[in-house]
Amino acid sequence: MKKISLITLSIVAVLIVSKLLTSSTEAKSNQQLFKEYFKDKYSIFAIPKPAKEIYFAGERIPLENPDTWERYDKAILKNTYWQSNTLLLLKKSNKYFPIIEPILKKHNIPNDFKYLALIESGLENVTSPAKAKGIWQIMKGTAKEFELVVNNEVDERYNLEKSTELACEFLSSAKEKFGTWTLAAASYNMGRTGLQKQINRQDQQAYFDLLLNRETAQYVFRMVAMKQIIENPKKYGFHLQEEDYYQAIPCYTIEIDSSVNNWATFAEKHGINYKILKIHNPWLRESYLTNKSRRKYQIQIPEKGNYTITPNSNSITND
Repeated sequence: MKKISLITLSIVAVLIVSKLLTSSTEAKSNQQLFKEYFKDKYSIFAIPKPAKEIYFAGERIPLENPDTWERYDKAILKNTYWQSNTLLLLKKSNKYFPIIEPILKKHNIPNDFKYLALIESGLENVTSPAKAKGIWQIMKGTAKEFELVVNNEVDERYNLEKSTELACEFLSSAKEKFGTWTLAAASYNMGRTGLQKQINRQDQQAYFDLLLNRETAQYVFRMVAMKQIIENPKKYGFHLQEEDYYQAIPCYTIEIDSSVNNWATFAEKHGINYKILKIHNPWLRESYLTNKSRRKYQIQIPEKGNYTITPNSNSITND
């Protein structure tokens, strides 16, 4: 019995020592992993001032001023290290900028203003707390001032081409009023009346010399930061292949000037479904269109082969 007990104790002792050695090895391994993969390889760096001067819409950003540098630095850091959001914006820019750019060019608006749409909405048809809508974040009063249709059935603030046209008209008018593109951009954010009030109060004529509310004070810098990243993605750590970018779906246009009883039926007749119709025509806000004024609308229909649609079935089976 004593012999058996000694053997048993020996086995237990070996197991305990083995466990202690294993735990020590695991602890050491974890420390090594931390040192190798986090401490040594995962590093966050401040971003140095640009070596060259940077511009927005042809206007130089005076980064030699401490407050200006800090505002730019804040914008570039936030967008560089909010990787998931910026990566999505990079992907989406390839889909929407080709639609926005020629409209800006037609109205002689600097190409940099495509970044205004990007920072306003993230290139999504969203609604702000103030009820601004669409990619360009247009208020209902502004939409009606510039003759966009806004009612229960149609809201052209969600029409990218028409809302871009409106934004161009607004910016052109603001540039004529305030004299610079940076002030025109500021007025898009805070309104022409509000900006003029601050110009009068402070007796200053430059965006970078005005004390404005926090959002408007950062507004141009957010656009400049996104411009820097999208034009130089690898410089800021973003690596995308051509196939990573989102693509616009080729569409053809159908013009209508009558009522539509049911958009789902209309969609089915054109080889798509209601969801796809609304994706490409988000300005349609109801499932029908009365159109008593017989206004002309352009409906975008994706070309065949871009979507796979499950055939409808009239029978429902329960397993």
